[in-house]
Amino acid sequence: MPETVKVETSTSLGAAFATALAAKDFDAIRAMLHPEVDFRGLTPSRSWEASDPDAVIGSVLREWFEDSDEIEELLKLETAAFADRERVGYRFRVRNPEGLFEVEQQVYIGEVDGRIGWMRSVCSGFRPVGEG
Repeated sequence: MPETVKVETSTSLGAAFATALAAKDFDAIRAMLHPEVDFRGLTPSRSWEASDPDAVIGSVLREWFEDSDEIEELLKLETAAFADRERVGYRFRVRNPEGLFEVEQQVYIGEVDGRIGWMRSVCSGFRPVGEG
């Protein structure tokens, strides 16, 4: 069971997004994204931009978590309201042909019409962990 900390959140979009991403449920994520979503992300090796749900899914999230990346567990999930944004932090345990990793992301979300209309994400990258 992931460690969950929830601090007065006015919306659950962030937690729903993290949970769907942990399951690689891209259909659920697509349904959460506003048709004109403004997405920006930063990973250790590059920055990412997308302006519609298909681009967020196909050009970003499926690149970050490839078919060979098995997300074994949602280790940590935190959400909090911040002004007119929601902050969500989450950590996954991921296994792929290169080994076992943890990945952490911090995301800020702005809601538009009940969906994610604005999103900024910073990723730790795949950090190796021992299997002991």
